[in-house]
Amino acid sequence: MPHTYGMAVMEHRTSFALDDGTIRRLKKLARLWHVSQAEAVRRAIERAETELATQVTERLERLQAYHDRGGLEAASAEAWLAELAEQRRDWGRQS
Repeated sequence: MPHTYGMAVMEHRTSFALDDGTIRRLKKLARLWHVSQAEAVRRAIERAETELATQVTERLERLQAYHDRGGLEAASAEAWLAELAEQRRDWGRQS
């Protein structure tokens, strides 16, 4: 019975090309974290995914708070849409 010592069992291999700057940054992270480059990639993906989930949650909470405060009044929304339409017309004339 193989021992994994608590490490993930790798089932998939992949390869991809990285530019010089990215590979330097990957190697630096791997050294700083004292892990393999593959583990540094796994950790970076996990962190990015966690950060994205946090951002989505925060945005949804802000949107809910906005709605809870009553949102935007119809007159203000119409004024904003009219201003936007005017800006678009002006933008088209600048060409």
